[in-house]
Amino acid sequence: MTRRGGPRLFCFGIGFSAEALTRQLSVADWTVSGTVRDADKARSLNARGIDAHMWNGEALGDALRAKLNASNHVLISIPPGDNGDPVLNAASEAILAMPSLAWLGYLSTTGVYGDTGGAWVDETAPTNPSSARSERRVAAEQGWLALHRDHGVPVHIFRLAGIYGPGRSVFDQIRAGRAKRIDKPGHAFSRIHVDDVARVLAASIAKPNPGAIYNVCDNEPAPPAEVTAYACGLLGKEPPPLETFDIVKDRMSPMALSFWNDNRRVDNTRIRHELGVRLGHPGYRSGLQEILVEEG
Repeated sequence: MTRRGGPRLFCFGIGFSAEALTRQLSVADWTVSGTVRDADKARSLNARGIDAHMWNGEALGDALRAKLNASNHVLISIPPGDNGDPVLNAASEAILAMPSLAWLGYLSTTGVYGDTGGAWVDETAPTNPSSARSERRVAAEQGWLALHRDHGVPVHIFRLAGIYGPGRSVFDQIRAGRAKRIDKPGHAFSRIHVDDVARVLAASIAKPNPGAIYNVCDNEPAPPAEVTAYACGLLGKEPPPLETFDIVKDRMSPMALSFWNDNRRVDNTRIRHELGVRLGHPGYRSGLQEILVEEG
């Protein structure tokens, strides 16, 4: 049911992070609509009070355009493809025409920083993408920020570290027998629990700062082998043996190898100081503990 007045969120791509945000905001207080690519998921979301519409990333139909125009907050979580950002391509004119847009959030990735040799990066660091996938992210960020600079669209960029949460964590690999522990000295990954992604987005909605860029990660970059060993301990399982990166890298997929080629530690000071975010899971230990409880 559409509520007169009040906050109205439109999500381009109701995925893992966007669903967490809808739980944080509560559909009892917000009118939430958006797009999905799967009919079963659309039915499931509709049953929860979220007005989900199928969209293939091409032209907006009249129904979607009307839903977007009636909203005052927009979240974009669809990644760019070979032809650029599908939302920029298909919906930028419709977004410019929105009569009451108060906040727009674009979910990007810390991959835009590329490899820093393990050095810390904050939002002032230059982008230096090391893969075509990250290059497309930089181009998309620039496109959204241009809408802010040239037209005053209240754009906010969120550079997300590796997202984990219930149903999407190292526990799944351990239970499936696919977990590995790869030893690459000095190499660490930043990560973020999906509920903390939602906390950051909600805090930004409550305190807009158009044109701002935020790193979204926890306080504790850590080697994946350490995280896997801790998760195995929680499950009461023996950790898999350590394997040397130089030995296993030739067996990795190009996607997996691209993650290991970049080594950086991401600073989250801005979300804590500017937005006042208190992370529910400042490190992977509490995040994994909560997932284990939730998954039973």
